[in-house]
Amino acid sequence: MADKTYILSPGQGAHVVGMGKDFHDSFDDARQMFDHANKVIGFDLKSLCFNGPVERLNQTDVSQPAIFVTSVACYTAARAKGLLEKDKPVYAGLSLGEYTALHLAGVFDFETGLKLVAARGRYMQEAATAMPSSMVAIMGADEAAIGKLCAENAGGEVLVPANFNAPGQIVVSGSKGACERVLAGATGAGFKAMALALRARFILRSCRAARTR
Repeated sequence: MADKTYILSPGQGAHVVGMGKDFHDSFDDARQMFDHANKVIGFDLKSLCFNGPVERLNQTDVSQPAIFVTSVACYTAARAKGLLEKDKPVYAGLSLGEYTALHLAGVFDFETGLKLVAARGRYMQEAATAMPSSMVAIMGADEAAIGKLCAENAGGEVLVPANFNAPGQIVVSGSKGACERVLAGATGAGFKAMALALRARFILRSCRAARTR
């Protein structure tokens, strides 16, 4: 196990203005990747990654392809530096990062992966525009406590556990007002809570069936 390399690709929320610029400026393959991405999705993703504005980068039709392209560029740079030559890595991804992992593992090519991710982000942004929504990460609460917080703060709107990231870290999702209430409610109950910098993660179902125990 100690000699095995594991590549974990990040999901939504890993974006930041300036992302990928160091790889773009230092590696020809990464630069070509960003240039090709602009042509594939039809807008200047590279400029938004490097320069923002952050409000636009936060929207999922931009942030999701930005994370995908930057993640692949990072991997390509590591390959170019000879950091991944010892063995064939094991690939995994968190949420959006699953698409990156599948591409890196050879399931589909870069252009196919980018088109899938761009469509995913676009549809999520359209849903968010139709209904203002948000997500709140709550740390220190178990599933029962999260369920109680959702019931107490829904106020007739949608508010559900959405992502079971780890024991003691659950993300809830719902309407903007309900998320604002649960943020205050969770903090008042003694839990650490943080609104996520997202504008289009409105999940209308619990992910209990999908999570791994």
